[in-house]
Amino acid sequence: MQRYFVKHRVNDERFFIDEEDRHHIVKVMRMQVGDQIICVDQEGKQAICRLAEITDESVVADVVQWKEEISELPISITIASGLPKGDKLEWIIQKGTELGAHQFLPFSAARSVVKWDEKKATKKIERWQKIAKEAAEQSHRAFMPEIVSPMSFKALMGKSKDFDYKLAAFEDESRKGEMHLFSSTLKQMKNGESLLMVFGPEGGLADEEVKQLKDHGFGLCGLGPRILRTETAPLYALSAISYHFELLR
Repeated sequence: MQRYFVKHRVNDERFFIDEEDRHHIVKVMRMQVGDQIICVDQEGKQAICRLAEITDESVVADVVQWKEEISELPISITIASGLPKGDKLEWIIQKGTELGAHQFLPFSAARSVVKWDEKKATKKIERWQKIAKEAAEQSHRAFMPEIVSPMSFKALMGKSKDFDYKLAAFEDESRKGEMHLFSSTLKQMKNGESLLMVFGPEGGLADEEVKQLKDHGFGLCGLGPRILRTETAPLYALSAISYHFELLR
C-alpha cells in the first residue's frame, strides 16, 4: 500500500493532501475515490486511509484505521559526511534513510574535492530532502530524516555538543586492529539517546581534523578489517546499529 508523509491532518479522521503527493496519487498511481493509502502525520502516527475526494488541487483521505507499528531505530543516529564527489551523498541519504538514519549532516572537509556552492544550496537541499522523503516512504519509516545544510568542520565541532555519543570512522584505527570502540559504544547506549558519526570524504580525514575530533570528545573507531569507501562506511555502520538494537534483541 502506497505511503505518504502528510503535513495537513484536519483531525483524527481526515487528512488533506496537496502539491507533489496529490500529483503522485492522481497522475502516477492513477488512484480513484475509494482506493486506500497509508498517511503518516508529522508526529509519526500512521493510518490506513480511503480516498474520499479528489479535486484539481488536493486529495482528501479519510482514516479507516490507525496503525500501531514501530519502524524507527530506538536510538537517534546522525550521519555527518565530508562532502563527497558526484552523486555519492545522494546514495548515502537514500540508503541511509532506508537503514534508519535520523539526520544527515554534510560538512566541508579539508580533503573534500567538492566545494559547496551557496548559490545552488536551496535546490540541492530540496533534492536531498525529496530523496529522503521517497526513501522513507518506500521503507515504511514513521519519520523523514532531516537534511542539514552543509557546514564547515568548525561548525560541525560546535554542533557535536548536542549529542550523547560521538564517533568518527578512521581507517588508521582499522589498520591498527581497533575493532571494539564502535561495538562498546553501542552497548553503552540506551533507548532515546543520540549518536553522531563522522565520516571523511574520499581522501579521508586530515591530521588536523583528527586532532580536533579528539579535542571535542570524539572516539576514533575502526569498522572492521577492510577499508571502506566514503559512501559505504555509513551504510556499514547503520547496518551494524540495526543488527545490534533490532535483530539481536
